[in-house]
Amino acid sequence: MKISKLTWAFIFCAFIVTYIAYLTWRRGTGLGTEDEGSYHSASDKFAQIFYGIMFDAGSTGTRIHIFKFTHTAKDTPKLVYEIFRALKPGLSAYADDPDKCTQGILQLLEVAKQEIPSNLWKVTPLVLKATAGLRLLPGEKAQNLLNKVKGIFKASPFYVGDDCVTIMNGTDEGISAWITVNFLTGSLNNSEKKLVGMLDLGGGSTQITFHPDDEKTLQSSPEGYITSFQMFNTTYSLYSYSYLGLGLMSARLKILGGFEGQPLKEGEELLTPCLSPGFQIEWQHAKITYKVKGQKAGEPLFESCFNKVEKMLYNKVHKAKEIMDLEFYAFSYYYDLAAEADLIDAEKGGRISVEDFEIAAKNVCKRTEDVAGHNPFLCMDLVYICALLKEFGFPKNKVFQLARKINDVETSWALGATFHYIDSINRLRY
Repeated sequence: MKISKLTWAFIFCAFIVTYIAYLTWRRGTGLGTEDEGSYHSASDKFAQIFYGIMFDAGSTGTRIHIFKFTHTAKDTPKLVYEIFRALKPGLSAYADDPDKCTQGILQLLEVAKQEIPSNLWKVTPLVLKATAGLRLLPGEKAQNLLNKVKGIFKASPFYVGDDCVTIMNGTDEGISAWITVNFLTGSLNNSEKKLVGMLDLGGGSTQITFHPDDEKTLQSSPEGYITSFQMFNTTYSLYSYSYLGLGLMSARLKILGGFEGQPLKEGEELLTPCLSPGFQIEWQHAKITYKVKGQKAGEPLFESCFNKVEKMLYNKVHKAKEIMDLEFYAFSYYYDLAAEADLIDAEKGGRISVEDFEIAAKNVCKRTEDVAGHNPFLCMDLVYICALLKEFGFPKNKVFQLARKINDVETSWALGATFHYIDSINRLRY
């Protein structure tokens, strides 16, 4: 049968309309052309590209993490890359004048605008989570800072939920860091790989998180140490606890005999057996300046300092027997101090034992007895790590993997928190 020219024209127009409608639908779901978010691989025709923006408001700085992901319906999202920027000081430094934090937050938001395609701004979640720095502030001052940041976020072109700016409790911080390291090591949602544990030592708090294999751990752990959460259709039960006030800087203040938020009286100084005898220094913590002086003890510096630290830590940390048999990654100040003591490569990281930390602490403390060195607190800080790991229950031969990055991605809690946040949004939507 011969088809008329009018019929051919109608068919052609219908095809064009259908094709345009299809492209419109693709763009609406974030799955447009290569520039608009499509992704080709050997196994997928198309994978959705999406982004997440996570601000980490820590005690010593504010950092922005911009993550680019690809995702197909059947798989866990894949991380394409991360953009990371940081500013000092931490958000808590503006507790008395929240308006002063505006410039830094806007500066970091400009990085996100440059990295993320403008057509995806309105569907890209923007979140800030504050950690120990804000947890240690008085409630009203912390809330004023959060309100200021939330106002800045609301004025941005990104997707901003009601819970976009929050103070992260320590347990969530540990869980998020655990998600990050197990995702980056390929252990998450992979039954063939064993899940690894996580140790994080920040400035204000320290966390330990692992997935218990022993039912006794679940049954015998104190209240608040076991938590469950759902992500990517899987429920995880973890041993996770954050010790507020046992981060390196807060612990340093306790070891010196000071108290959070309390300045010294006129002419007062803190005496400690953890510094070179007679050595004097002014040390600033949380915007308070403390006068500190080394005090000669009857024992060598390492032993006298270790005894002081042990007393400070007594009965503050729970021991879980199962940790002796699990692989652990250690981050933040564990990494920084190991690098400063030349135990690991500063760029690549490495594997070291509890005993390695102890040997380094003894050597540094021995040198500090005569000369304070460029970091007069290094002896004390290394001793603190030795005592803390001992209190956790790790034997001297326990080996940890220290890493700042895994596959070129920062090993912070930010990636895990972004995963969890995006997954929770999707579950609410669907």
